[in-house]
Amino acid sequence: MSAFLYGVALQWRMDIRSRSLLITCYAVPLVFFVFMGGVFTSINPQAKDTLIQSMTVMGVSMGAFIGLPPSLVELYASEKRKIYRANGVPLSLGAITTCLSAMIHLLLMAGILCAAAPILFDAALPTNLAGYFCSLAAFLAVSLSVGCVLGLLVKNQAKLTMISQLIFLPSIMLSGIMFPSEMLPKPLQLLGDAFPAAWGYRLLLGEGPFWENLGPLAGILAVMVLLCWILLRRMKLR
Repeated sequence: MSAFLYGVALQWRMDIRSRSLLITCYAVPLVFFVFMGGVFTSINPQAKDTLIQSMTVMGVSMGAFIGLPPSLVELYASEKRKIYRANGVPLSLGAITTCLSAMIHLLLMAGILCAAAPILFDAALPTNLAGYFCSLAAFLAVSLSVGCVLGLLVKNQAKLTMISQLIFLPSIMLSGIMFPSEMLPKPLQLLGDAFPAAWGYRLLLGEGPFWENLGPLAGILAVMVLLCWILLRRMKLR
């Protein structure tokens, strides 16, 4: 257990030095929050009630879909994979420690955003902060599992960037954080529900029954974990 925790801490320190992860997990989400927070609250003062949740969904999705996968490609498409094999370390350990490290970074980003929003924009804090961060952890796990599949499946960085963007952009646009999803045509609403962001946003807002929002996220997580297991198994057999 101590070796595992050391691995997570080591990966976290390595990620701090990663320029791409810092940009996607901190710089871009927080700059977007400062810029768009002012725009949203100026256009619609009621946006203050959902600003923290909407900006958090955007930041988590960016970190999970765009920031995490390149780290996994760097790990599994390089000589580092041979080092894992030579020392008898399970291949899954790299994916687990990288995902946990990214989760810590994104939780810190969400904490900064949550603390800054009431000061900068007079945004409303979640009524139950403990429940909010528990819901955030669940949403983070699901989003990172999708990013993990991308990182294990696509080996080419150029293709990975394109595919990550193709998932990130509709995920954000159809999630309801920019405008109510009810304004979309029914086919686009159904497409939006295929992404974790839509359910995560409802979960963070506390819209509808808790289990109705958590259930689809649990289903996505189960599918992604299964895909990760299959992809890691294929790597091991090569």
